[in-house]
Amino acid sequence: MANKRERQATIRGVIDSRPIENQEELRKQLRQRGWDVTQSTLSRDLREMRVSRIPYQGGSSRYAITSEDTDARPPLQALLPPLYTAIDGVGELIVLHTLPGGAQPIGVALDAEEWPEVMGTIAGDDTVLIICRSTTAMEKVIKRLKSVAGPPPV
Repeated sequence: MANKRERQATIRGVIDSRPIENQEELRKQLRQRGWDVTQSTLSRDLREMRVSRIPYQGGSSRYAITSEDTDARPPLQALLPPLYTAIDGVGELIVLHTLPGGAQPIGVALDAEEWPEVMGTIAGDDTVLIICRSTTAMEKVIKRLKSVAGPPPV
C-alpha cells in the first residue's frame, strides 16, 4: 500500500508540474522517476485519484486532478484560465468564448458553482451563453469570471 501512495504522489507531482496529454507520456515521466507501471495500473490510479482530461491550448488536452470532494469534474478555477479567450455582455446575457472544445466543460463547471446571479448556461463548442438575473448581476459575473480567468491570451 505504501508503494501505491508513493506512486500516486509521484503521479500528482508530474501532473501538477507540466501539461501531460496522454497516459503514454505520463508513463514515460514516471519511468524517469523510477516507476515502471503498466497501462492498467496507471488507468486505475488515475481513476482513483479523480484525474480528468480537460481541453487545453491549441486544441490539445491535458490531465487535471480534481479536488477530493467533487464529483470528478474539474472546478471552474482549473478550467477557465487555459480555455478562456474572450467575454462580453449585454443586458442580462454574457457570451464567454473558449478554445474549441472548451465550452461544455466550462458550462458544467459554471453550473456547479451555483452562483445566485446566474439563471443558467447554454454551451456549444467554443461559446457559453450565460443568462443572468439582471444587468447588475451580469456585470458582477463578468467581473468574477475575469478574475478567475486572469488576463485573456494575446
